Amino acid sequence: MEKIAVVDTTMGSEAWARAIDAMGGGALQQHWVYGEIAARNGRRVQRCELFLGAQRIGMAQMVGRAGLWLLNRGPVLAPGVSVKPVLRALGRATRGALIATPEEAGTGWGIIPPVTPRYHAIWDIALPTQDLRARLAGKWRNRLVVAERSGVEVRPDPSPGWLIEAEAAQRRARGYDGLGGDFVAAWGQQAPGSVLALRAELSGQAVAGVVFLRHGSIASYHIGWTGPEGRAHHAHNLLLWRAAQMLEAQGVRRLDLGDVNSEEGADLMRFKLGTGAVARALGATCLVIPGQARLARS
Repeated sequence: MEKIAVVDTTMGSEAWARAIDAMGGGALQQHWVYGEIAARNGRRVQRCELFLGAQRIGMAQMVGRAGLWLLNRGPVLAPGVSVKPVLRALGRATRGALIATPEEAGTGWGIIPPVTPRYHAIWDIALPTQDLRARLAGKWRNRLVVAERSGVEVRPDPSPGWLIEAEAAQRRARGYDGLGGDFVAAWGQQAPGSVLALRAELSGQAVAGVVFLRHGSIASYHIGWTGPEGRAHHAHNLLLWRAAQMLEAQGVRRLDLGDVNSEEGADLMRFKLGTGAVARALGATCLVIPGQARLARS
């Protein structure tokens, strides 16, 4: 059986982005800019192309910490390519331990999944507006109508520092982690024009806001916050709806709305899936054992 070859890429950022999109698009963590930000923060970054013969079948961006490599939301694979032999090939080629969170299940000989799979809400927005609206859940659409009629105004916000601070306070209060505001600023510096920050106002006062990061044909929900007035007027429904319209006009096909896991709350899950998004299972976070990966045939 022909072996998968792992080759350090000679591509630049634009060629990398085109290749990722040609395979159907990749997650935020596989975008070139994510690696650049990691490198600026002192991490090692390795970008690989994967070949079967002369055919490129995948791409992988890994971030190194000491003797450990992290492959987050990757590799990005061509349609029909199985992730298991690709993970094993990466395990054979990587100097050090490899922990991967692939986009699909990839367990087997030499691949140990210590963490259970997670689900992300993926919203296909490459549809005419009337079709996109028709796919909204009834309650979600009704709340959108309430927000549209309530006087809430949504506008792009070139200076979302207030939102970053409000979301950081929310994270501290609720006890969850996130990349936060510094990452937003770094992303905007590395990829000008790829940050969409929206502000919802009522009577001139900010009541909610969101930030999306665009990476190729996909955009990821990064941070969001809603105050009491925003919740009362369903401002977040309006923010997501307007964001979808704006990003689709920029050529974005899908929105990654983030985790939809039960421990985060059923209300949040219903809200994300109410857009018409689909809960997509990611592969479990797994440890690729180099020695066993070398012994595995596929």
